[in-house]
Amino acid sequence: MEAATGSADFVDFDDLTSPRLTDVQRQILEFTESRPVEFDIDKMLTEARDRAGAGDLDDTDGFTDRLTAHVAAIEHDDGLRQLSRSTLRQRVVRLLRNRLSLTDLIKRYPEIESIPIERPIIVVGMPRSGTTHLVNLIAADPRRRALPYWESQDPVPASGEGPDTFGVDPRYTRCKQEHDALMVSAPVVAAMHDRFPEAIEEEVEILDLDLASYVLEWHARVPDWRDYYLTLDQHRHYGYLRKVLQALTFLRGPRTWVLKSPQHCEQLGPLMATFPDATVAFTHRDPVAVIQSAITMMAYSDRLRRTSIDPGWLLDYWSDRVHRLLSACVRDRDLVPAERSIDISFHELNGNEMSLLTDLYRRAGTELTDKVQRQFQKYLDGNPRGKHGWIRYDLRRHFGISPEELRARFDFYFNRFDVRAE
Repeated sequence: MEAATGSADFVDFDDLTSPRLTDVQRQILEFTESRPVEFDIDKMLTEARDRAGAGDLDDTDGFTDRLTAHVAAIEHDDGLRQLSRSTLRQRVVRLLRNRLSLTDLIKRYPEIESIPIERPIIVVGMPRSGTTHLVNLIAADPRRRALPYWESQDPVPASGEGPDTFGVDPRYTRCKQEHDALMVSAPVVAAMHDRFPEAIEEEVEILDLDLASYVLEWHARVPDWRDYYLTLDQHRHYGYLRKVLQALTFLRGPRTWVLKSPQHCEQLGPLMATFPDATVAFTHRDPVAVIQSAITMMAYSDRLRRTSIDPGWLLDYWSDRVHRLLSACVRDRDLVPAERSIDISFHELNGNEMSLLTDLYRRAGTELTDKVQRQFQKYLDGNPRGKHGWIRYDLRRHFGISPEELRARFDFYFNRFDVRAE
């Protein structure tokens, strides 16, 4: 297996920080490195307007300033390969196009902003703490509206864009083509975090139509953007998220939403102000497991994204980032009413889902019918833990730190929640 050794069920990276590229990966980089990518904001806006068939960016709250800061942060990262720069430029154009299309859609159908977003269930927790498992499970309830990955990447159809002759949405087709290409260039990704088109995704992807989320931190080394993002008044931006959800409800049907994101850990005030009747499921796990998974995934991805891999930087940045997120969660946890929230420890999640869901639905004031329980069980039977294989993590070998040393930084979190060292 490329980039790893081991059995069919376990992946053990032996070249994580000094990668041996496959022929396919070398060909991709040879092709893309010869094509320099420029971030000209005026040109990107022109492309987005041409694709959207609309011109109003809705710059009523400093969006252009955020766009300038967003692009500047990318430009300050001088370790990106042209492949990454191309991907990020495409992402900016895509976000702009969707924002333009959303503004145009609401102009034509102003009733969108009157659509209620009532009583959502929101999953809040770190990556790898069970959030993906839980949100996909809840999304198996046919009464729930969730955000599949294909829709998160292109939430609003461009003007004149509709299903093909087979009834397939072209946004789905594009997403599937990108996923298929990723599986060829970096197949181990599925064992770490397989974002296939139908997988339920985080709504911060659509919040970023307002360029106000932490998502860029996952794509590049952008401490400037982190610091800028943390100064923003997220009450306004979560209000924009609500508007996007209203538009998606208008486009694809009125059902109660299930949402999830790690970012909410540090934005519980804006989250609850925006969705005051939400029921929140907090997931908790040993931060060592969270961090080692995140930085291993990023180090693996960096073989194609960056000119070099810096395990020390990844460790320092993401242990600090997780510390900030969990500190805010500890500080603000009580902003969510106890009667409409639940804390779920990772060690009690797998195998105990049905009883936890019973409690969660009771707190949400929603009947858990026999039909829905059967749907939940069907999902559980078809998605056992480790379905795509297991990663053997080795913090000491790859990042020069022991689990115990890293864990000692998070005593405050272990003291607040029922979290077990792994």
